[in-house]
Amino acid sequence: MSERKAVIERKSKETEIKASLNIDGKGDSKIKTQIGILDHMLELFAFHGFFDLELEVQKADLEIDIHHTNEDIGIVLGKVFRKALDEMQGIKRFGAGFSPMESTLGRTVLDISGRSFF
Repeated sequence: MSERKAVIERKSKETEIKASLNIDGKGDSKIKTQIGILDHMLELFAFHGFFDLELEVQKADLEIDIHHTNEDIGIVLGKVFRKALDEMQGIKRFGAGFSPMESTLGRTVLDISGRSFF
């Protein structure tokens, strides 16, 4: 199996974001979104997923609102995972799971079939 790593950069009118991912990592992360709670959640995402993630928002229009930044981070994460999983070896189409984290119960349902409407 080839290395499952990828780097993505996205530049839009509102944001500039760079992400690198190593799916076969250890759970290390370096997150700089300029949104404190989102940094925390993405750090936990990488830690509990056992993948290495670096994500930096280099430009954002946070003075207006956080919507564009959140949306573009989601787009970047989707693209960097898709690029790293290029051959899709060992990957099933979908999965679901629950995880207690701090004082909440998290639920994830994921479909990576590549259909445009998901």
